Amino acid sequence: MELYRDEALLAVHKPAGLLVHRSPIDKHETEFALQYARSLNGGQHVYPLHRLDRPTSGVLVFARDPEVARTLGLNMMAGEVEKQYLAVVRGWPAASGVIDYPLRDEPEDRRRKHEEQAVRDALTHYRTLATTTLDVAIEKYPTSRYALVELEPKTGRKHQLRRHMKHVSHPIIGDANHGRGRHNRYFAERFGEGRLMLAATRIKLPHPETGEALVISAPLEESFRRVLSIFPDLSALEGPTT
Repeated sequence: MELYRDEALLAVHKPAGLLVHRSPIDKHETEFALQYARSLNGGQHVYPLHRLDRPTSGVLVFARDPEVARTLGLNMMAGEVEKQYLAVVRGWPAASGVIDYPLRDEPEDRRRKHEEQAVRDALTHYRTLATTTLDVAIEKYPTSRYALVELEPKTGRKHQLRRHMKHVSHPIIGDANHGRGRHNRYFAERFGEGRLMLAATRIKLPHPETGEALVISAPLEESFRRVLSIFPDLSALEGPTT
C-alpha cells in the first residue's frame, strides 16, 4: 500500500511477515518490500532509508535517488528523524518512561552469533496508552494484564524495541525470540493467527529538498486491530485499516 510519493521520496505500508530486502537468513524468500516499492517507482531503483523487522508492520520510507538517501542518512545519524510505534505488551508498564540500556550487536549471519560483538548505547522512550485485565490464567495468576504502549526509539539498534521491552519485563506479544510463549500462544489461538504486535505508525523527517518537517503515518493492519479489541476504549485509534 502506497502511503506517500513525491519526486524525492516514496513511502509504503509494509505488512507483517514481509522482508524489506533479501537476507542471508531467509534465502528461500522471493518477495520483498523493496521489489514492491521498485514497481511503484516505475521499475527504477529505490533506496530504503531504514529497516523494519520481518514481523513488524508499518510505514517504510525509500529515497528515489542516491543523493536523497545520503542526505536523509545524515539526518538520521544526527537524530533528526523521529519514529513512533505501537505495541501490545505483557503487564502494565509505568505511565511513561525511558529505557536506557546498551545492546550487543546481533549479526545477520547466525553462524557468527558466538563471536564477540560490539555493545552500543540504546535509548527508547515509551508511553502507556491503555491497560486491560483479562480473566484468563496464563501463568500463575488467575488473571492476565496487558498494555498498549507507544514507543519512540532514539537509537536504531537491531531488534531494539523488542529487546528493550523484554529488558523491562514487558515483552511484546507475538515476539517468538524475546517474548513469553504462553502469552503468544493464547493470542494466536484467540485471534486465529499469531503475529508480532508491533507496528511502525509514524515517521517524521526533514524533507530533503525543502527542509520542512514531513510526517508520514500508516494505518494499522486488521490483524493488529483485532487484538486491540481487548482494550475497552480506544476511540483515539479509530481510522482506516490495511
